[in-house]
This record gives sequence, C-alpha cells and structure tokens, in this order.
Amino acid sequence: MTSPSPQFLDVGTGAARRRIAYIASAMGRPLPPCGGGSGRGNSLATDDVHHPHANPHPSRGRGAPSVSVFWLSGFMSDMISTKATALAEWAERNGRGCTRMDYSGHGQSEGRFTDGTIGRWLEEAEAVFCEVTTGPQIVVGSSMGGHIALLLLRRLMERRPEHAVRLNALVLIAPAWDMTEELMWRRFPESARADIEEKGVFLRPSQYGDPYPITRALIEDGRENLFARKPFDPGRPVRILQGLEDPDVPWSHTLDLFSFLTGGWTRVVGIADGEHRLSRPQDLEALFEMLEEVAALPTPPPSPSA
Repeated sequence: MTSPSPQFLDVGTGAARRRIAYIASAMGRPLPPCGGGSGRGNSLATDDVHHPHANPHPSRGRGAPSVSVFWLSGFMSDMISTKATALAEWAERNGRGCTRMDYSGHGQSEGRFTDGTIGRWLEEAEAVFCEVTTGPQIVVGSSMGGHIALLLLRRLMERRPEHAVRLNALVLIAPAWDMTEELMWRRFPESARADIEEKGVFLRPSQYGDPYPITRALIEDGRENLFARKPFDPGRPVRILQGLEDPDVPWSHTLDLFSFLTGGWTRVVGIADGEHRLSRPQDLEALFEMLEEVAALPTPPPSPSA
C-alpha cells in the first residue's frame, strides 16, 4: 500500500501556528481537505500468562459498520511507521475509514521537535480529531500516543461532549501514560535532571536511533497533563495490548493504569514475548483482533460527563 500525499491543517495562532500533516480516508478512499451489551467488565489476559482477572469470554454485540480508526503515534514516531501503515491497510481491507497524523516536529508536520510538549501535541490531536474526522471513531494510540489518546478522551468529555460521543473506544499499545513524570523524570539519574534544570535539555540515549532530546518544557508541561493515578471512568471500552518484555513501558506500568481506569470498561492482553514496538506479524494480528472486537461492540450510551 502506497501512502497518499498528506493534507495539512493549521493549528494554533500567531507564532504558535503550525501546519499539521495528516492522511485521511473514508472506506478506503482519501477524504477531501477539511475546511480550516456495552463491552464492560475490566479484565486482564496474557498469552501463556494466567491472570486471575482474565475474562476469556468478552461480551460482543452488533456495532455500526461505519466506525473508523484514528491513529496517534509514539514519541519521535510518525504516521508512516510500520504499525500506522499496517493499521491503514487493515482499515482499507475492512472498508473502514482511517485518519493518521504527525505531531509538530514529527514526520511531515511543521515545527521543531524540541518545541514539542504533551499539551501542544494534545492540542494538535484534538484539532485533527474534531476538524477532520467524522462519525464514530476508535482511537488507537501507541506508546506516547496512548497517553495522548487518554488525554484526548478526557478533554473531549470535559470540553467538547459533541465530539466525545463519537469516540467509541480506545485501543492502546504499550500506553505510556504520564510518561514525562513516571517514565522519564522519576527514572532519570541526578545528572540527567541537572542537565534539564540547568541546560534546558537532556540527550537521552535510545536503542532506536539518535538520542532523544528531553527538554525542560516537555517535563514542566507534562506536569500539567497528568492522570496522577486518580480514578478515571472512560465511559467506553478500553483495550490495551502490552508486551511483557517491554523495557520502555513495563508491564507494571500498564497494571497501574488498569488499576485507576474505573467503570469496568478495560481489558488488557499481554504478549508474553512482546517488546515495546509490537510490530511483528503476530503482534499486528493481535491488534487487529482487538480492533475487530471493539468495532463489533454496541455504541456505549453517552455518560453524564460526556
């Protein structure tokens, strides 16, 4: 599958204005440019790993065939990565719309990566979701994209209920919730913290390529966008795919997320030999099975907060 040329959406005003690249299709066809049973019951499951809360018989129902998918990438990833492309191909095969985007400073979007923050990338995700997508959506977030997906749901429920009702479900892959605090600041050695506080940036080594610049703005803004383990009822199905061998977003991190997502909506599937990227053929097949399950569920009723 050859990725079509991206379209662009202007987000922000004045000096903060930036062009955000996205690729959108409806039922496998590119979209024109934009203008300016409930499945409830929390459960955990792993392949080859037993967990007492696992539910081997998830409830199913007849869902609207028109539900589309909205992809949110990870930190320093983009919308033509292996998983994003595989998701678009799955959507085309199954006659579903698909929208994917690059955050500012990523891929084909404008901006410098070092200007990026969780709040800035959340603003961009909200703009693309509300201004580009139509109809019911399953939001699929990978790593940091899982954090952005959760924040997007919370923001829409609080501020834009007319769009929150279109968000049918979340499918999260190794979700790095509260990553700037839980997975960065609290784990950094004193030397790294000193670099951030005194120099404004720490170059974090990465096994995936060049070092990642972690800025003071990223950390400080991240503290304004935390869940901080406070109970949160998503009001719609949440499915999580997690590798048990993931060194970047550990299994324990996902169990912590499971513990504060309330309402009985969440199920976790662990891949016993899975690492962080979860982009092997067998990992992608597990993702597609998860998508097919939530796409077949009835649309959840609007929650009082949405």
